[in-house]
Amino acid sequence: MSEQNKPFVITDRRKFTSDGEPRPDADPSPEKERNDPPPAPAAAATPAAGPVAVESTDSASENDAASPESADEPPALTAEQSDQARSAYQQTADRLDTAIRAANPGMDHPPAMSFEQIIHSVYMSAIMQLGGATPEGQQPQVDLMGARQSVDMLGVLAEKTKGNLTPDEARLLDNALFELRMGFLEITQALARSAAAKGPGGNGLGAGPGSGPAPGRPSIVR
Repeated sequence: MSEQNKPFVITDRRKFTSDGEPRPDADPSPEKERNDPPPAPAAAATPAAGPVAVESTDSASENDAASPESADEPPALTAEQSDQARSAYQQTADRLDTAIRAANPGMDHPPAMSFEQIIHSVYMSAIMQLGGATPEGQQPQVDLMGARQSVDMLGVLAEKTKGNLTPDEARLLDNALFELRMGFLEITQALARSAAAKGPGGNGLGAGPGSGPAPGRPSIVR
């Protein structure tokens, strides 16, 4: 019998009838449940070996921290930037001098700034802070903290310019520091004596509660 003329055979593999009863001709072997395994999860992107991404990030962070651009310090100026700033400043200052002389005929040209003028400026500021510029008959107002900063400023100048000054500049700076330091000591000792004379009720700065300093004696500004 040829393959084309073979009859079709239909096999009923149902185990139960339409009434729910077991079929007598059903295959007694239990039907295997299809438990297909779940699809495998996608492979993790993390490589099994070799440096991880965190290490490269930390390395980049260290490089950024070591670079001068990421630090708090401002970037270094180029020589061209410094020259441009100096030139622009000088041109503006010259125009200002011209305008002042035009408004004040006969006025002398302001002297150029020098190291001696810097010392004189800080020295006079300290003298005023110690009450040296107080008009006669008025109560001196002493700014001890301001005077101390001015004296320390000259001390920094003396330290940083050591060995780079002319004999006249060094002598002027030494004399200014000596006079200001002695004046500072004199004022602080005078205030201490004034506080001691006030007795226990004094505040330690030459003035008791509810009373002002004695006329002619220095008082502290801050």
